[in-house]
Amino acid sequence: MSANESLGKAQELAERLRAKLDALEQRADAGDVDGAVDDLAEIAEIAKQIEAEVQRARASADAGA
Repeated sequence: MSANESLGKAQELAERLRAKLDALEQRADAGDVDGAVDDLAEIAEIAKQIEAEVQRARASADAGA
């Protein structure tokens, strides 16, 4: 996978992260603690995926340099 592809994937994941953060805020405002905890777990997983894509992009860019 090229650096640009990895960065594109990271950007898609960042958009999912923003949506999940919005959902978390709505759940928190509604007092839905269980739902908020679920959202936090998903946010953590998306953040890990973003980090992995950024690392792939960096490795790909370094290999092509």
